[in-house]
Amino acid sequence: MDSLQPKPDSKIYSDLISDVERGVIKVPKFQRDFVWSIEKTANLLDSIVKGYPIGTFILWQTDTRLNDVKNIGNFDIPETPEGTKIQYVLDGQQRITSLFAAYRGETIRKPGEKKVTDYKNIFVSLDVDINPDEDQIITSEPVGEKYLPLHEILNFGVTDYPQLAERFTSEEMNRAFDYSKIFATYSFSTIILRKEDVNSAIQVFTRINTGGQTLTLFEIMAAKTYDEGQNFDMQVKWNNFIDELKDAKYDEISSRVILNLMSLIHSTSKECKQTTILALDKQVIINGWDGCISVIKDSIDYFRQTYRIPVSRLLPYDSLIVPFAYFFHKKGGQPDPDQAKYLEEFFWRVSLSNRYSSATESKLAQDIKRITDILQNQRPKYDDIRVDLDSAQALIERNFTASNSYTKAILCILAYHQPKDFSDNSIVNLDNSSLKQAKGKNYHHFFPKAYLAKEEIENENSLMNIVLVSDYLNKQKIGAKAPSKYIGEFSKKNNELEETLQSHLISMKDFGIMEDDYEKFLEARATKVFEALHKRLNSG
Repeated sequence: MDSLQPKPDSKIYSDLISDVERGVIKVPKFQRDFVWSIEKTANLLDSIVKGYPIGTFILWQTDTRLNDVKNIGNFDIPETPEGTKIQYVLDGQQRITSLFAAYRGETIRKPGEKKVTDYKNIFVSLDVDINPDEDQIITSEPVGEKYLPLHEILNFGVTDYPQLAERFTSEEMNRAFDYSKIFATYSFSTIILRKEDVNSAIQVFTRINTGGQTLTLFEIMAAKTYDEGQNFDMQVKWNNFIDELKDAKYDEISSRVILNLMSLIHSTSKECKQTTILALDKQVIINGWDGCISVIKDSIDYFRQTYRIPVSRLLPYDSLIVPFAYFFHKKGGQPDPDQAKYLEEFFWRVSLSNRYSSATESKLAQDIKRITDILQNQRPKYDDIRVDLDSAQALIERNFTASNSYTKAILCILAYHQPKDFSDNSIVNLDNSSLKQAKGKNYHHFFPKAYLAKEEIENENSLMNIVLVSDYLNKQKIGAKAPSKYIGEFSKKNNELEETLQSHLISMKDFGIMEDDYEKFLEARATKVFEALHKRLNSG
């Protein structure tokens, strides 16, 4: 047992770099990107040359192969030599990457930056009058008249000494050699964790990162299930799947969807709590991955084709994919008429009740029992799910908020009717990027807010005042005009305007449009939307 205890150790600079270059020390992919500035790297190296401690590196030594960072700057990290244990960096990634980049003089492009950072541009001051206790010796820009790139100081074995002797005095040269010796002999503190199971490594990583960003459940599972031999990398596979969904405009779904589905399908408890997901067998996940992706696709196709929800941004909860995917997994095909009717009621009851706004995992486990009833052609009971839809008036009193599940449910009703453009009766193109915020390009107040404010009419942000339109129509053609004015203008260009309005659950008749009667409009539209919802909620 003692051999498994963390072992304090140390490495000198050249050995640390050599271990990285040989593929012995590696950075696991679940670590965050390298983000340190070159100034911070210079400060780290300045601490070393002054003999200050820079913290301990925690390394996990193992035969297990995790997905790791394949390169640092321009340097491709090789595969670990056969028969050699890997040491994964659990704590100290930013420091080790800084030390490596500085030693080799690498160039690195950091996330979100267009320019690369050249780590040859770290300098060591050789001025005789410098005070090491007070002044910065190592900087990201040259200081004084006499200096050398740190890269040369660290690699004196390949430096042209005669050329240096021409540029510097003997005192300055001695100072350079002293600094080189300090770096060569500086002992970096390390602790080696030798437990082979990945759970221990993840626990250590999570605990030492409590002050920063901790691993997500998906990152933990990606680390636990990575398998080089079977070419399985959960993160890569999920990213590829999301890329596939871009054409279908369903690329904004959470990775938690597949973890919850995996757990509900493959766990004996039929739960998807975090502890249950973490206990899933690695091989079960690998073997079941493609099947789960397939039924997620089936669910998305069903939402797009049957419910006509064209983009993932309108889906009240992406967690709704889970019970539908579970249905397709068990059914092995499309629902029969009764099942389709029960599924539709389930969808709208969940969407209009804020059901998955909290305790989602426990509620999904409950709802899988409802899906089981539907698979047996039985209507589930909904005693514990209250839908806030007592009357059409309840819809009028609802404010429009783009991120709210209730709002999204109403928008799904509008999207189902494939809203058309007021100007030419063409179908409005809805896009995730235009639906993210309440001020998104696809959202428009039929009675413009500026018009209502001018007329001192309240409740301008009623959900029943929202229509889905194109960006051009919203900004260029409607603006703050009264409905009677802009609809009157469109009627001269669009001979099918009544059909257009009906695609928005609006009509020229009895909606008060030409009279600019906002109250009448809200009541008439709320009645239309209420009828559409009531029909979907009534599976009897």
